[in-house]
Amino acid sequence: MVTPLIMADGDSKSLSLVPFLLLILITAPAVTGDSLDSDSQVLLSFKSYLESWNPTERGKYNEWETEKKDVCQWPGITCTPEGSRVTGISLTDSTISGHLFRNFSALTQLTFLDLSSNTIGGSIPDDLNRCHNLKYLNLSHNIIGGELSLSGLSNLEVLDLSVNQIAGEVHSTFPTLCNSLVVANLSNNNFSGRIDDIFNECRYLKYVDLKYNRFSGEIWAGFRRLVKFSVSGNRLSGNISASMFRGNCTLQVLDLCGNGFVGEFPGQVSNCHNLNVLDLWGNNFTGNIPAEIGSISSLRGLHLGKNEFSRDIPETLLNLSNLVFLGLSRNNFGGDVQGIFGRFTQVKYLVLYGNSYVGGIHSSNILTLPNLSRLDLSYNNFSGLLPSKISQMQSLTFLILAYNNFSGDIPREYGNMPRLQALDLSSNRLTGSIPASFGKLTSLLWLMLANNSLSGEIPREIGNCSSLLWFNVANNQLSGGLYPEFTNMGSNPTPTFEVNRQKRDYIIAGSGECLVMKRWIPAEFPPFIFGLETLTKRSCRSLWDHVREGKCIFPVCPPGSTVGPLDISGYLQLSGNKLSGEVPANISQMKKLSMLHLGLNEFEGKLPIEIGLLPLVFLNLTRNKFSGQIPQEIGNLSSLQNLDLSYNNFSGNFPTSLNDLSEMSKFNISYNPFISGVVPYRGQLATFEKDSFLGNPLLQLPSFFNQSGNNNTSSGERDNGREEEDDDGASIDMLVFYWSTFSFYVVALMGILVLVYFDCPWCRAWLRLVEAFTVSLKIMLS
Repeated sequence: MVTPLIMADGDSKSLSLVPFLLLILITAPAVTGDSLDSDSQVLLSFKSYLESWNPTERGKYNEWETEKKDVCQWPGITCTPEGSRVTGISLTDSTISGHLFRNFSALTQLTFLDLSSNTIGGSIPDDLNRCHNLKYLNLSHNIIGGELSLSGLSNLEVLDLSVNQIAGEVHSTFPTLCNSLVVANLSNNNFSGRIDDIFNECRYLKYVDLKYNRFSGEIWAGFRRLVKFSVSGNRLSGNISASMFRGNCTLQVLDLCGNGFVGEFPGQVSNCHNLNVLDLWGNNFTGNIPAEIGSISSLRGLHLGKNEFSRDIPETLLNLSNLVFLGLSRNNFGGDVQGIFGRFTQVKYLVLYGNSYVGGIHSSNILTLPNLSRLDLSYNNFSGLLPSKISQMQSLTFLILAYNNFSGDIPREYGNMPRLQALDLSSNRLTGSIPASFGKLTSLLWLMLANNSLSGEIPREIGNCSSLLWFNVANNQLSGGLYPEFTNMGSNPTPTFEVNRQKRDYIIAGSGECLVMKRWIPAEFPPFIFGLETLTKRSCRSLWDHVREGKCIFPVCPPGSTVGPLDISGYLQLSGNKLSGEVPANISQMKKLSMLHLGLNEFEGKLPIEIGLLPLVFLNLTRNKFSGQIPQEIGNLSSLQNLDLSYNNFSGNFPTSLNDLSEMSKFNISYNPFISGVVPYRGQLATFEKDSFLGNPLLQLPSFFNQSGNNNTSSGERDNGREEEDDDGASIDMLVFYWSTFSFYVVALMGILVLVYFDCPWCRAWLRLVEAFTVSLKIMLS
């Protein structure tokens, strides 16, 4: 449906005019010329086109007016130095939707066009191919589809089409686009085909990013003359030969991860003297890690995980004095952690998860590394007590020991690491209590202790963790209550986020963020399902930086709001324990809490009405002992998508305010036998199956549960859900309805018999009337 155009005086044009106006904008003869006036006319036409697609939310182009300012002073417009012609348009992040404008070529001096970070769809029009003077084109972060054909842009120097939906091969554009091209970013699309020869004629090319597409075949052999070459997440295969590194190599970043390369990786990579990042993760490389890598003094990031390298680590790698990140996860090393890792004193990030190690944490001396910021030993076979010596690593910010066989108590010394932002000890065999010393971890963002055998109370000191937004202790044996002190948790994470923004290091990317995010962000629960969708789009590297820097990425809306702006979204996951007592009223202070899972515990008492003040998207209280009235205030949680109140002792009238939760997709109030009242037969609650209301004998359900189809009930549970105040009148009305329907069909049958014998035109019209009545009758009865 086309949205009506909004006029300046507030009146809206007829809907019938809009397609006509769009047709004029798209098919009208191009406005061309060689003057600033003609350029302004093109821009005003462009503005009208954008407004037709975006009748409400509009960007800075909405300020384009000839009466107020000179064209060259319009927001997002640049001109020649003397102000005679328009040369640039920059409307990045301007809430633009719809298809691309089809008359940019009329701006004959246009050299710069940036429409990135919008929601532009459709395909790239042929008109753009006629912008022969264009040097900079950025259409990244849109939803553009179709295939690529830009062979006419022979003067282009920068091309950025990343994060779109463009498909097909690129041979029709390359190498004809290569005269002046310096930057080619086609990442995060659906491109396919071969790339082994498309850049041969690109003499000035320096930066190529093709990651996360569907390119196949062998690699382009000329990549050594670039500065950056990334093909991660494709379907490339074959060997990386020594000849690819012969001669002058200017590479600073070589990213081959997530493909199907095989064989030994050549030591001639050492010819790339300026290499900063070498990423070979996720291939099938075999043999020894090349000792020659140790001569690349500039190397800062070395990603060798998920291959089949030998467990012998070359001593020469210790010469890499600038090495920040060392990743050797998932190489099936086994045995004890190699002793050489304890000698990488310069390394800040050591990632060794998924190697089936059984020991060597102490003997390798990795716990004495003075600069270590991240240590990931998850998914191994370590056993015994957790090493308390880790607490002496004062620079540690991320400690990940999940999915091992550690047992015994959590050392209270772990509370003495002031910089710690993430502690993941989940899925081990830990017993004992959560140390009260954790209350000193004021920089902690994540505390993951799920799937152990921890007991005792959650210490009240946890409330002192002012940055703790994400707390998961599910499936333990914890007891005690949800004390009021807990509600201070995560009250001020800003200082931690600020530290991460100031110390951002692009070298970190590729160090297992996708794996930990799937554990730390419960993507199966809203609103975090958004995170899962993003991960499946293969962009978790940038998402990881957004999360740790506190940028708003999850759709959360405050109570009473009908929109879901992106915000920081916290969770409290306490399910599967023995927690008891009442939920404190001051839980409303947890202003960033969007997921609250208290299921499978022993909580009791009334649910405080203050819960309606939280920006909840997920609320699960199943299998507890809650009683009293379900707060009407839950109906204020406009963004609530998942609500489970089943298996409790709630009583009183069913709150009809729940019918206002238009975003709710999962709902369960089963087995609360003391709830009474009427469930509305229209609205959001009418969209759920009978399974959402089982075991509530006093609750009157809508009549559609008694009909055959999606909502089936037994004959003993016939409808009592409609309003009963006019039962007698309703019975009379239904009697009249049934008698009228019977009479209509008797007459209809007579008409059909006449049609069979006489085939008259009016009889056919009568038959069509019968068909229409039958359809209407089905709709009324449903």
